[in-house]
Amino acid sequence: MKAPHPTKLVIASRESRLAMWQAEHVRAQLAALYPQCQIEILGMTTRGDQILDRTLSKVGGKGLFVKELELAIADGRADLAVHSLKDVPMDLPAGFVLAAMLEREDPRDAFVSNDYDSLDALPPGAVVGTSSLRRQSLIAARYPHLVIRPLRGNLDTRLAKLDRGEYAAIILAAAGLKRLGLPQRIRALLSPEQSLPAAGQGAMAIEIRTGRDDLHAWLAPLNHLATERAVQAERTVSKVFGGSCQVPLAAFATVDGDQMRLRAMVATPDGLRMATADVRGAADAPDALGRQVADALKNQDAAAILASCVTESGADTTPDA
Repeated sequence: MKAPHPTKLVIASRESRLAMWQAEHVRAQLAALYPQCQIEILGMTTRGDQILDRTLSKVGGKGLFVKELELAIADGRADLAVHSLKDVPMDLPAGFVLAAMLEREDPRDAFVSNDYDSLDALPPGAVVGTSSLRRQSLIAARYPHLVIRPLRGNLDTRLAKLDRGEYAAIILAAAGLKRLGLPQRIRALLSPEQSLPAAGQGAMAIEIRTGRDDLHAWLAPLNHLATERAVQAERTVSKVFGGSCQVPLAAFATVDGDQMRLRAMVATPDGLRMATADVRGAADAPDALGRQVADALKNQDAAAILASCVTESGADTTPDA
């Protein structure tokens, strides 16, 4: 029996400008599907938003940005939460499920600078700000003459630090800049060959309680199958290696018809040791392809590379950028 259309839904969201844009985007899509439904957004400040003086690997990682939203769902204050997928832990708490993956925005990293056109143009000693160990390792491997420093805060905060001259350039997710109408801040887009994206980068996910079959059905039209398959493969790789922000790991899949290409990388933060894999397979078997790529990385001693990262912590992942 078809579930009746909802009459009221509450979306839990972090209060950063980009997070609220994402929540509003989902609200607009749901309003178009269910015009009689009252849809509200519950803005929240998470623990991860409050801790800005330490890297996330020191204080708990990605889950700091979703726990409060999950609590709001669990106690009935909200029905669903909207996340940047790359900021969602690989293992959800019991009782929660990702119900829909929206069509992916540009998954690439963006080079942002007021004075230089590209990483190649930066002089020796120039300071580059980055929010992730993944980006740090990839930049260090190709540009050992650059100085890489951690960059925390939401997207607007990071841009302000660049504009104050604290960095010669910063690396951000292109998706966030485009979603907030700031594509003009992008001086160059980094290809996957230059900077392989993080698992789930550019994708948005909707989280709900398990057992909400009615809500799952209402959200089904928002799910984008090619995106779902691609990010599932990426997250499988990440999950095999711990899936946290404590390790430099990239995983990026593209779907072409019934085929999928999955590329992945693990490295030390200094970029001196790196394992890479590039495998093609069936698009409808993302978990299998993810495991195949993880095995290829393991065969290049990826476990030893990542084990050494625990004591080499540097910059870290922060939602929105």
